[in-house]
Amino acid sequence: MAVQKQYIESLEEMVFKNRNKEYGAYLLRKKYSKYVSISLLIALLVIGSLIAYPVIAAYMAKVKTVVVDKDVTADMMEIAKTETPPPPPPPPPADEIVKQIVFKAPIVSTDTVEETMVSQEDLNAKPSNAPPPSDEEIAPTEVKSQVVEQVEKPTPFTVVEEMPGFPGGEAEMYKFITTTIKYPEEAKELGIQGKVFVNFVVEPDGSISEVKLIRGIGGGCDEEAIRVVKSMPKWIPGKQRGVPVRVFFNLPIKFTLQ
Repeated sequence: MAVQKQYIESLEEMVFKNRNKEYGAYLLRKKYSKYVSISLLIALLVIGSLIAYPVIAAYMAKVKTVVVDKDVTADMMEIAKTETPPPPPPPPPADEIVKQIVFKAPIVSTDTVEETMVSQEDLNAKPSNAPPPSDEEIAPTEVKSQVVEQVEKPTPFTVVEEMPGFPGGEAEMYKFITTTIKYPEEAKELGIQGKVFVNFVVEPDGSISEVKLIRGIGGGCDEEAIRVVKSMPKWIPGKQRGVPVRVFFNLPIKFTLQ
């Protein structure tokens, strides 16, 4: 009795049964396993070639390497011995080096010296730029060099126990600034106004030094602010532990158009 083979439908046949099989999805699903197998095979071949290439390259390089043994001979040269130079002769004794200079006293003679007058023609015929003889002996003068020691001022403090102040307080200071300051004409024409910040040092004696501009507004206001600060009277100096010291001070000066 013959055995009949039972036909089993694939998943694709079951899904697309009684449907349009000309649709692209049916062909893709039907050949999906084939495409996967081909892609896997190509990937294995690429990976295998990448792994095998370094091994093959190293083997080929080893085959091409030729080792040549050579005998190296070194000739030993004899270095000529250099003779040490003889020692220098001993210096002469000190008695031969030191020589005494003998000054002879001038001899006074009673002989008369005849003075001869030289004419102008002789002077023109024999010009001479030599200085006239002088009987006076010029003694060398000793030049004494005077060394002036420059004392460096200590670095000013930024904050001290007793900060410096204007005589009479802030009210007197701003009164002085108001009466002394002159609004620059350029700033008036351009309508410039604002604050100019000036930094200076109050010395231990109360004087003002090292006046510098920190931030300006232009129009001649910066120069005017510096001029006013330099014209200030002596301040009450700052003190650290009861001792007057140098102190930095920042002062804003306001320029306002009336």
